[in-house]
Amino acid sequence: MTFLGFVLAVLFFAAGLAGTILPALPGAPLIWLGMLVFGLIAGFERLTLWFFIGQALAVGLVFFIDYAAAVWGVRRYGGSRFAVWGSLAGLVLGIILLGPLGIVFGPFVGAVTGELIVQKPFATAVRSGMGTILGMAGGMVLKLMVEAGMIIWFFMAVT
Repeated sequence: MTFLGFVLAVLFFAAGLAGTILPALPGAPLIWLGMLVFGLIAGFERLTLWFFIGQALAVGLVFFIDYAAAVWGVRRYGGSRFAVWGSLAGLVLGIILLGPLGIVFGPFVGAVTGELIVQKPFATAVRSGMGTILGMAGGMVLKLMVEAGMIIWFFMAVT
C-alpha cells in the first residue's frame, strides 16, 4: 500500500507544481492533498499533525506570495495605490471573466486601468501593468521554491 501512496503523492506533486505555472490548477493545495492521500493510504505513522500544520502554513505562504508579488511589482515599477487596487480587482474580475487566463491578464489590465483613472500618462500606466506581470513572475519562482521545500520535507519525513 505504501508504494501506491507514493505513486499517488508524486502524481499530486507533479500536478501541484504544474499548477504553479498553469493557472488552472491550485498548485500548493494539490501538493498538500498528495501528502494527505499518502497518509490515508500508508497510515499516518510518520506524518504527524504538526507536519500537516507546518505544510498548511507553507500553503498559506504560497497564497501570500501570490498576492504580495503582484503588489510589489506594481510598487517597484512606480505604480500608485490605484494601480495596486486595480491589479487586485483585475485579478478577481479576470478570473471571473476569463477563467485561468484572467490570472495573468486581469492584474495587468487592472493596474493600467487604475493608473488611467487617476489620469496618469499611458506609458506610466503600462509600466505599472508590466510591474504586475514581472512581480507575478518573480512570485512564481518563490512559490516553486516553497513548494519544492514542502516536497523535500515530505520525503524526509516518510523515508
